[in-house]
This record gives sequence, structure tokens and C-alpha cells, in this order.
Amino acid sequence: MSPPRPLDMLVVGAGMAGLYMVHRARGLGLDVQGVEAADGVGGTWWWNRYPGARCDVESLEYSYSFDEDLQQEWEWTERYATQPEILRYLEHVADRFDLRRSFRFGSRVLTATWSDETGRWTVTTDTDDVYEARFVVMATGCLSVPIDPGIAGLETFDGPLLYTSRWPHEEPDLTGTRVGVVGTGSSAVQSIPLIAERAAAVTVFQRTPTYAVPAHNRPLDPDEQAAVKARYAELRAANREMSIGAGSRVPRIDASAHEVDEGVRQKRYEEAWEWGGLPFLGAFNDLLLDPAANETAAEFVRAKIREQVSDPAVVERLTPRQVIGCKRLCVDTGYYATFDRPHVRLVDVSATPIESVTPGGIQVGDEHIDLDVLVLATGFDAMTGALDRIEVRGRGGVALREAWADGPKTYLGLQVHGFPNLFTVTGPGSPSVLTNMVVSIEHHVDWISDTVAHLDASGLATIEADPGAQDEWVGYVNDVASFTLFPTCGSWYLGANVPGKPRVFMPLPGFPGYAQQVADVVADDYRGFTLA
Repeated sequence: MSPPRPLDMLVVGAGMAGLYMVHRARGLGLDVQGVEAADGVGGTWWWNRYPGARCDVESLEYSYSFDEDLQQEWEWTERYATQPEILRYLEHVADRFDLRRSFRFGSRVLTATWSDETGRWTVTTDTDDVYEARFVVMATGCLSVPIDPGIAGLETFDGPLLYTSRWPHEEPDLTGTRVGVVGTGSSAVQSIPLIAERAAAVTVFQRTPTYAVPAHNRPLDPDEQAAVKARYAELRAANREMSIGAGSRVPRIDASAHEVDEGVRQKRYEEAWEWGGLPFLGAFNDLLLDPAANETAAEFVRAKIREQVSDPAVVERLTPRQVIGCKRLCVDTGYYATFDRPHVRLVDVSATPIESVTPGGIQVGDEHIDLDVLVLATGFDAMTGALDRIEVRGRGGVALREAWADGPKTYLGLQVHGFPNLFTVTGPGSPSVLTNMVVSIEHHVDWISDTVAHLDASGLATIEADPGAQDEWVGYVNDVASFTLFPTCGSWYLGANVPGKPRVFMPLPGFPGYAQQVADVVADDYRGFTLA
């Protein structure tokens, strides 16, 4: 290994969080180094290149707000941007602010070890680089580690084995092939309609049916984009008052689903359906709080499924019965209608589980389904997965995965007791995935930057979460979640999709209140932190 390189800050990841963190750190005059496992910038938008990959937050809002010239000069082409367009945007940001020179690409962080003696973190990588940094910022993303589905015989499959989360950079030719898709989460909902346009036969292996609301995607009218840019400051301020990725341009109603009669309620749902996307869950203010209110929205979507699929047996298999929104709501283009195509088949593996993958397909019960290509849309080890795969050791050599053995514990989602000067961007215990991620990322990066500047200006060396404050925060996050319907089903919010992972609701519902709490902590001399 090379001799350690001394740094002020080491940033792990070159996605939206990592790029902005490096930009802010350089603005503070810090010697900063970014490390990224991929060969380029983009984070999740570098890796996820599957057919139909598209953001479920509108492009005019899923973008940085920190630079006025940047947001004025970039022109989005669609309401919901595709992966290639988002990647071009992030590459443009990297070039515009000359950020690439601060990153080491194709290098994966293996260990990060704190020393009380030096007051620094020693970080090693698989490219034999060694860094000694005052601060380490984990900008590793909430959905960045794919799950190995653990299906017997997977390694024996003779054809292409494609993960949606690690799709080949050179698009595979699926024309005329028999394709199997395992999973019906967001990436499957987006990719299945496009795969079905190319393949001769598509078999979808579904464990749990999903709710999907249409995107109603369209090209962005230049006049509409200009109108938004003319009042971008107002739009961004409204973004910071929203949760669950809902757009700030969506007409909203602050009323319970029970306060209106059936006719008004149905009209409101139709309006939300026609607007499309995640804002559907904001049609009324109690859809994620009250089971009876939620059921009115769920039944509305079930009726929409029945309208799009003609075979009653397929409708039954496609129809979700759980709370709508307890799992991430999917935003689709033609997903349900795809199952009306004669060459598309839906297999319910909750009733008849997959026994094994064979060289030529998948064995389900007594039936062997012949396949040429197998697509795994099996999700992510969310929120903690990337951190668990780095050997992070804090005071006394305690490993982060040991400290989190019963579930992740943070203070504000930003720091962990026993791990001084280690920051987590949109970590567990913060709103993160229940918001427009760019809003949460900018909020956290700005807080970290301001905190580091405060330490340096005050002649201080370290900041660390207090154990009592951390325990209180974890309890608070759990209490808030318990008032909602989020914990009512086995979602990746709970880690329920990963065998053996503790079931703890990881994100905090409610962004605006959270941002004020963080501001109050700072105003009260960083209450709950020890600065030394």
C-alpha cells in the first residue's frame, strides 16, 4: 500500500451527495478527496441503466438548487427524466464545477478506522490507496447495494443474468428472447413494459403485488420550463415543505378523506390520478395515518387495475391488499396493461415458490419455465447496506455493524455515537427516502459544511453524537413512525426484504419539522453533540 495521504475530508461516493459535498468542502478551502467504486460520477444513476429507468420525482424539482446559474442554464426535456438524462446532468455538474479532479474512480473503500491518538480516520481502498482524514463523509446512497435473491441454482443459468441495479452499459439485445423477470418493485414496474416490447415471451415472477400510479410523462414545454425558472426560488422553498417526494406544483387539499362525501372523494382521486405520480398519496391529509382513509385510496387504485386488465384471474394476482404507501409507491407507464398482452405471463410465487434456477430456466412447483434471459429486479439492502459493507471502526475498535446489530442508531441521521467526525448523508433516522432526495441531500451537506466550518473557526477538533441524545432520537423516530401506516407491511423501509436484517423503521416521516429540529439543535450550541 502507498503511504497514507493526509486530508481534511474524505468523501465516499460520487452521486448527488458526494458531488455536492466535495463542492462545498472545496469552497471551505479543505483538502478533500472523493472515492467512488464506479468508473464515473452519478451514483445510483451511473449503475441503474435498465430499460425504462426514470426518476419518480419531476425533473424540474429533482435537481440542485445551490447554484442559480446552474438551475437556469440546464434544460430538461421531459417531465420525468430518464436515467441517461439525469446522468448527463450530473456529468455536466461535475464538469461545470471541475469536480472530477477531486475523485478517485474505480476505487472501493474497504475500511475506515478511527484513532483517538491522532484524531483522524485511516481509510483504505481496494486499489491500495490509504488516506488519513480529519472528517469522513459517507455519501454512499440509500439504494446502492443490490440484494442477492438467494435462489438455488442461480449460478447454473446458461443465459444472460441481468440485475436491474447493475445493468450492462452495452444494452443487451432482448429481441425475440424468452425473458424471466423476478420481482415487481419499482425497477420491474418501469422495465417490464419495455422488455415486453422486445421479447418474444415475458414471464414475471411476483411475490407481492404492487400499487402503481401512472406517470403521465410528457415532453416539457419550453414555456412551462421558463415559467418555473422565473420563480425557482419560490418553487425550491415549497420543495422544502414537502414530504414523500410530492411535487410542490401539485394542487393539494388539506382535508381528511372522511370529511367529504363519496362523490367529492372520487373526484379528488380522479384529479390526483390524472396528475399522476407520487403526489397521489397527498390527495388527502390522512392517507398514511388512518387505515379507513387509506382503504378508500387503495380501493380506487384497485378499481383502476381492473379497468386495465381483462383476465379476472390476472387481475386477482395483480391486486395488492396491503396499505397503499406502506411500501414505496411505484410510478409507471403501461405496467398493468402490459399483462393484457398475449406473450406476457404473471406467475404468483407466493402461492407456488421458485424451487430453483436451472441452466434453461426456472422450476416453479411441477412446472419448468424455459427462459433465455433472466432479469433480477430484487431490490436493495436499503439505507444501511453500503455502510455495512465497509469495515468502519470507531472508538475502542468498535465496528459500526456491531453498534447497529439491533438496528441502526444515529442522532438526526447525521452522526453515530462512538464514531467522531464521521457523517452520514441522508442516513437512517433522517427523512431521506420519504422526501425529494435532492432536498434532503442539500440540507445534510449544508449542515455538515457549516458544522466543519464552525469547528475550525472555534479551534475545535471533533464532533460526536452523545449517547443519550442518540437514544432519545431513535425513540423519537420510532414513535413518529408508529403514528403512521408505514410500519404495517414488510417493506425495505423496515429492512424486511433482507433476511436476518433487524426490522426497524429507518427513515423519519416528516421533513419540514425535521429541518427545524436540526436548526434548533445548532442554535442551542449543538445540543446532543459533544464538541471537543
